Order: sequence, then structure tokens, then C-alpha cells
Amino acid sequence: MNFEELLQFIESEDKNIRENYGSPTKQEEILARTVKLGEEYGELCDEILSANNDQRKEKLEKKDKDNLPEEFADVIITTLLLAKSMEVDIKMALEKKIAKINERHKKI
Repeated sequence: MNFEELLQFIESEDKNIRENYGSPTKQEEILARTVKLGEEYGELCDEILSANNDQRKEKLEKKDKDNLPEEFADVIITTLLLAKSMEVDIKMALEKKIAKINERHKKI
């Protein structure tokens, strides 16, 4: 999947969410997606702890070892949905940020 296909998926997912859950106000949508991002980040952290065997034994026994990549994907997708809600041009934002990082590394 390339970046353009990912952004097309985000457009489609946003449409699906609106069709299934209605159209909240902009403020409600941003709040809901911010909270969702926090939830997904927490799940990613939990999976990282499990992958490093830094969980209780009982919790480790119940974990699906193949879930870690999906949790990374959930965080990315939710972040992109939130950026869309906030009308952030994520492609431009990434290009600018990457240019800043590259410039910083040239100075080192």
C-alpha cells in the first residue's frame, strides 16, 4: 500500500464512520477521535510491554503474539482520522517535518 492509497482508505473509513455513527459536531468528532487515539495508544503500549515480557505472567499467557503490528496500524489510522477532523494536510505536514529532520541531521 502506498501513501495515496492509505489516504484514500482514511477518506473511506471516515465516510463509513459517519454512515454508521451519524455526523457529530466538529468539536464532538475531534474529542471522540482524540479519546480513541488515547485508547489505541494504550493498547499499543500494552502490546509492547507484552512483547518485551514486561507484563504479569497471567496477562502474558492470554496475549496474542501477532497483535503488535495491528496495534501500530490502529494508532496510525486513528491519528490520520484525527488529522482529517482537524483539517491537517498530513502529507504536507510530513513533508515539512521530514525536511526539518533532514536539515537537523546535516548540521550534526
